[in-house]
Amino acid sequence: MRLAQVVGQSYGRLLALLAGQSRDIAAAEDALADALERALQRWPHDGVPANPEAWLLTVARNRLRDMWKSPAHRMSRPWTDDHDAAWEITDPATFPDRRLELMLVCAHPAIASDIRTPLMLQTVLGVDAAAIGAAFAVAPATMAQRLVRAKKRIRDAGIPFTMPERADLDARLPEVLEAVYGAYSIDWLSVPQGEAVESLSSEALHLAMVLVELLPDEPEVLGLAALMCLSETRRPARRGPDGSFVALDDQIRDRWDKGLHARGERLLARAHGFGRPGRFQYEAAIQSAHCAPTIDKHALRKLYRALLRVGPSLGAAVALAALDGEIDGAHAGLRALDALTDRSADRFQPAWVTRGHLLAEQGRLDEAVAAYRRAIELTADEAVRRYLRGRLERLRAAGGRGPEM
Repeated sequence: MRLAQVVGQSYGRLLALLAGQSRDIAAAEDALADALERALQRWPHDGVPANPEAWLLTVARNRLRDMWKSPAHRMSRPWTDDHDAAWEITDPATFPDRRLELMLVCAHPAIASDIRTPLMLQTVLGVDAAAIGAAFAVAPATMAQRLVRAKKRIRDAGIPFTMPERADLDARLPEVLEAVYGAYSIDWLSVPQGEAVESLSSEALHLAMVLVELLPDEPEVLGLAALMCLSETRRPARRGPDGSFVALDDQIRDRWDKGLHARGERLLARAHGFGRPGRFQYEAAIQSAHCAPTIDKHALRKLYRALLRVGPSLGAAVALAALDGEIDGAHAGLRALDALTDRSADRFQPAWVTRGHLLAEQGRLDEAVAAYRRAIELTADEAVRRYLRGRLERLRAAGGRGPEM
């Protein structure tokens, strides 16, 4: 097993164990980084240990113990017998998964709301500051500084790494759900597609399923897990054999993951049974509708309208505009796009793709060309860029004018 594979699979779990004992996320990160550096030096010569996770945990644990016993650290925090007792560990495979406790710490009321999700993405899921900054439209250096301050706040406030009471859990759960889904969403923003991206997606889905085990009677937890399963169902068909992007209408359904689809539908049905709909349940229902053999556009529009009532977002508003265009005509969709008040719409790629499609439907080819050019400028994924260039060239062949790209 390669070190990169171990890190991808186990970083968050190891960090959660270390931070749970030390209550110092930054120190746990440093200790784990030291263990990873030693692994890079030793494993190529000594071979990969039989249990690489246990090796890393032991080295990192010893690094933390040395730090705690150092004179500098004793001046600020005394060493107690509890520390030694806490580290009497053997096989990490038998440990409980403490990542959720770490996520709840990150969602503590003492932590600023705008940094909770980025903090959880980095500490629990291993997303780096640059990727988080890009997802939140914040400079990497600025995001890194905010993360450092948040970790210091957790340490200095002595926030306990324990499961909160149910009332506190209900208040902090939405931030946890946002963080898990945020990690999954970064998957689709990341380029190029590859093992690291798929690992992040799998890790986020795993955390969602752990949440289901922990809170089986929470409909929004079930809704989130259903949403991710149903979204992940179509992953195998989103790319052609040559890596090209394949739009939903052109996907080969036989390539969809039938097991994930069935699991997602079961989770959605369980959530629906509680009669307490919420944002993630509506989003899961929308994904379920897209997976149906025949899409009921009127039912889909009702779902988007319901979603916008409980969880308004630019993405949902643009999707509703697209449906208005399909059901009521391109003019209705364009009117809905023009009515958007979100200032970030000008930088939102799906809005320009939708506008280009609707303008083409109206025969306004020159304007459609301009819209697609703007969409391409905003697209990071090269496979999607090629797909959009294909649309653009077809418009030009039909008479649309515009400068060559």
